[in-house]
Amino acid sequence: MAQFDVSKEFKGSTFRTDTERTAWANRRQEAALEPELPIVDPHHHLWDKDSGRYLIHELAQDVYSGHNIVATVFIECGAMHRADGPEAMKPVGEVEFVNGAAAMSASGHYGKAKLCAGIIGHVDLTLGDNARAVLEAQIAAGNGRFRGIRHGVTWDTGNAAKFGRRQPPRHQVLDPTFRKGFAHLKPLGLSFESWQFHPQLDDTADLLKAFPETNVILNHTGGVLGLAPHENRDEAFKVWKKNMQALVQFPQLTVKVGGLGMTYCGWDFHLREVPPTSEELAQAWRPYVETTIELFGPQRCMMESNFPVDKESTGYCVLWNALKRITANFSPSEKLQLYRDTAARVYRLAL
Repeated sequence: MAQFDVSKEFKGSTFRTDTERTAWANRRQEAALEPELPIVDPHHHLWDKDSGRYLIHELAQDVYSGHNIVATVFIECGAMHRADGPEAMKPVGEVEFVNGAAAMSASGHYGKAKLCAGIIGHVDLTLGDNARAVLEAQIAAGNGRFRGIRHGVTWDTGNAAKFGRRQPPRHQVLDPTFRKGFAHLKPLGLSFESWQFHPQLDDTADLLKAFPETNVILNHTGGVLGLAPHENRDEAFKVWKKNMQALVQFPQLTVKVGGLGMTYCGWDFHLREVPPTSEELAQAWRPYVETTIELFGPQRCMMESNFPVDKESTGYCVLWNALKRITANFSPSEKLQLYRDTAARVYRLAL
């Protein structure tokens, strides 16, 4: 594995615009493998910001690049928060925005796939009991599509901390006020997206133990880090695997398998002039993907794109090819669970 310094970490596609990332990713073209396999993509974003735009038009271009995407789930990314009104209620604007995109998709004008069929928003759970009013407002704004929230808690001693949109304190999910807010999810029928780095998974286990009935989805294969001080991949893998093993005992947890194209993970794909092949990606990602599925089983795993963030390393069609190469030896029924059924069940999607 390439050794990284901070200057390299911040020179690559982290600072490319969305247009530049798309042009770079398009330098590698592949035909879709297993093009008939139905896929629910349970993790993507939409935005329009200074670094570019990824709206329904761009999403549709990726979704229809060769694979059989039947539905998608939007995950909060700080897009289109309200400019006015109470601070706590500003994230409701993101749900309103995405519900509009879902309605556009429902018209059929953007193809057969049900884009943004499920919506995950953001609510600041450190509001404690006051989070409930925001959750109820988001349910109303989602028009039947709202499924839960993500409150990212990514914290680390090293370089990864520089990448996040938020700068949460260490052990955020152990905070009693945070947990007061968290306690409102289950009564409202909502789920929680757990987005943390792999050294923080002990905290995730504590949260799961305290809330055994709340549906929790672990983002991005547990938050794999490969940046300093975790650049020794063999040692980091051992810590990651140990921490993932400790989560298997919690049946309310499912895992999104993907997010491995992010700069956090420490590969140098984003620094190349031409993006990697799906074979190269599969070779790098295989230990994490295979171990996760072995631990949790296909019925608790869902493959994800994490687009357009993972466009830092590859294009949409090539990404799914890489995942399909890794899972090539699974049975047809197991592939249906990994690529469609687990996500459809967890996000309660009518397909």
